[in-house]
Amino acid sequence: MSIEAAIKSVVDEKMNDGTIERLVSENLEKGINSSLEKLLGKYGDITEIIEKKIKEVMVGQLSSYDYSKYIVRLDAMLTEILKRTALDNKKILENFKELMVDRDIPKVVKLSDIFEEWKRHVARKVDTSKLEIDYNDGVAYECVTVTMDVEREEERSWSSSIFKYAKAIFECENDDELNFEIRLCKYREYPWSLSVEIDDSIRSLRYLDDFKIYLLQLKQADVKIEIDEEDLSDEVKPNKEPEASFS
Repeated sequence: MSIEAAIKSVVDEKMNDGTIERLVSENLEKGINSSLEKLLGKYGDITEIIEKKIKEVMVGQLSSYDYSKYIVRLDAMLTEILKRTALDNKKILENFKELMVDRDIPKVVKLSDIFEEWKRHVARKVDTSKLEIDYNDGVAYECVTVTMDVEREEERSWSSSIFKYAKAIFECENDDELNFEIRLCKYREYPWSLSVEIDDSIRSLRYLDDFKIYLLQLKQADVKIEIDEEDLSDEVKPNKEPEASFS
């Protein structure tokens, strides 16, 4: 039997037993499924048409809806929330305002100027409960001693680092809670930059004092630091006034 005759015999046999119809049906089903996946998939043409129609209907319905009754309820609810949380959030709002305000901050800030800002912070916040009262010139709390020292990180002889590091340490002899440390770094011969680890998240804003807000403003403005002084000391008079007692 020739090859042609053998092929014809096999085809006739498969046609008669339904094999050809089954294979055609299976592959046709696969082709249809593949086409539908492309049309109805995430980027399919039909999917885009359906999404467009849904948007048209929903936007129209939502735009024409009367929300006035819900606005009244929302206003009452927000008022009540503000009444309950006003005291807690007042500091957050004040600090947030300070951070967002457009202050005239110079591009370069001297370390001695930061020391002066810290002195004002000490005057406002120092704990006066352990301070003596001075009656010589009116009635006032005794002055507190404050210092600033700069410590430069020594480079190892074998180190090839192109960065230099230092820290400015602010200390109040009468109130350790006010002590603070500022890290400084510089690249090669470029100016010093401020490096402070202060949590400026919304939750933490209520706990930030004026001096930390000031440092965050400097950091946000990307100011450069001039180490014009490395050893400073001074006397600071507390802002708080004592109640006179002449017993």
